[in-house]
Amino acid sequence: MKPDDPLLKILACPLDKGQLHLLPEEALYNPRLRRRYPIVDGIPQLLPSSGEQVSDEEHEELLRRMTP
Repeated sequence: MKPDDPLLKILACPLDKGQLHLLPEEALYNPRLRRRYPIVDGIPQLLPSSGEQVSDEEHEELLRRMTP
C-alpha cells in the first residue's frame, strides 16, 4: 500500500471508525486508541482482533514516523 493510495481515505478503524495512518513498515495505525493493524500481502487486516495495542514508548515513536 502506498501513501497516495485512495483506499486510505476510506479505510477506518473498526473500533472507533476514525482515520488510520499508514506506517512505513506496512501497517495502519490509530493514534487515538494506540492500535496498529497489519497489512498482509497488500491487504489491510482490519478486524478488531487483528489489531495490537502499542506501548507508550512505541506510540511516541510511531507518531514520529507516521505518513500523513
